[in-house]
Amino acid sequence: MNKGVMENIKSKIVGLIPTSWQVASIGEACLEFVNGGTPSTKNAEYWKGSIPWITGADFLDSFHIGIVRRYITMNALNNSSSHLIPKGNILLVTRTGVGKIAIAPFNVAISQDITGLILRKDIFDVDFIYYCLQTLAEDFKKFNQGTSINGIIRKDLERKIVPRPSLGEQTIIASILRSVDKVIEKTEAAIEKYKAIKAGMMQDLFTRGIDTRSGKLRPTIEEVPELYKESKLGWIPKDREVTEFKSACLEFINGGTPSTKNASNWVGTIPWITGADFLESFEVGFIRRHINEDALRYSSSHLIREGNILLVTRTGVGKLAIAPFDVAISQDITGIILDLSQYCTEFFYYYLQVLVEDFKKMNQGTSINGIIRSDLEATLILKPSLDEQKQIAAVLNALDENLKNEQSNLNKYRDLKRGLMADLLTGKVRIK
Repeated sequence: MNKGVMENIKSKIVGLIPTSWQVASIGEACLEFVNGGTPSTKNAEYWKGSIPWITGADFLDSFHIGIVRRYITMNALNNSSSHLIPKGNILLVTRTGVGKIAIAPFNVAISQDITGLILRKDIFDVDFIYYCLQTLAEDFKKFNQGTSINGIIRKDLERKIVPRPSLGEQTIIASILRSVDKVIEKTEAAIEKYKAIKAGMMQDLFTRGIDTRSGKLRPTIEEVPELYKESKLGWIPKDREVTEFKSACLEFINGGTPSTKNASNWVGTIPWITGADFLESFEVGFIRRHINEDALRYSSSHLIREGNILLVTRTGVGKLAIAPFDVAISQDITGIILDLSQYCTEFFYYYLQVLVEDFKKMNQGTSINGIIRSDLEATLILKPSLDEQKQIAAVLNALDENLKNEQSNLNKYRDLKRGLMADLLTGKVRIK
């Protein structure tokens, strides 16, 4: 990029960075751009090596490389358009998965999805550019070249501008952001740990259960076989029953959609949800639409009262939640009104989480996957005593609280990082 163009660009952004800072194009920041490729998949021997080979699908959303799935030989590397990017250089996905970024954690061969950026380390700190590129990720995603594959054209990438403080200031800024990233990574690891603990605990609680007198897990069937009996659901504790889903419920309530041709239906205060409004954490997310009393009265939608179970039985099968407030439901959802003399709501909610994969396998219809009511009603379920149900629910609820606390911390740390990036990478806040 010629000096006149660069000065023109800097003049346009002079109010956004300190006057003592310079700017540079990504093209100027790099010694080399390295393309990737795929060794022949027809030669099985190429894929029996020890050199990690990655595509855009191997990147995590958090700007890291995930689990490496494939390895190639040196012969495969030498006889293909793939190239090896040395550890510590930047990997940018410029085709399928555009905008994903990582610093190579080891020497790694790349596919045609990826461009390796070999930086000029005499003027740029690798970590600093890594964070600058993160701020450009959404811009990269907007590059749409070609008819079938979205990608970034090299010349467009080379022209992208990044700030250029002194090398010393870059290093300090990057170290601050890296320290926040480490906290984020530790919190993410804690969340995964709690998820694993919860999964293991659910397995134990729903197969072995709790001795209500001691409040501890029952011994295993191998340890005390006389405490168990055989049933249609396999071996279960002797004091449990097996029953059909329908016997646990007083009512199943269907949903529906008020007419979208009548705009007045959608001006109201009653939250209305579809399967798309559920979170992966088995909760209702942000409410996007509201309806009024007339819309509810003159449509097939129904109101499910706070505290009852919501199960997605059509589009998005298997998502579920306990209604956090009175909510109207679409045809995607079935409201489950439990017989509270037999079942604790929280226990049933956690038990349904175990059955989710079974529900997903109930594939009915040609265009819409869904659970036929008769299949749902006939599903066999366990029935511990109410006291045991409540103790099981309390254990799992405590684990969920830990998960929610860690997720809340993670959100705060991510917000902190975004704020620091906005301040530090623009020079709004200077570091001495």
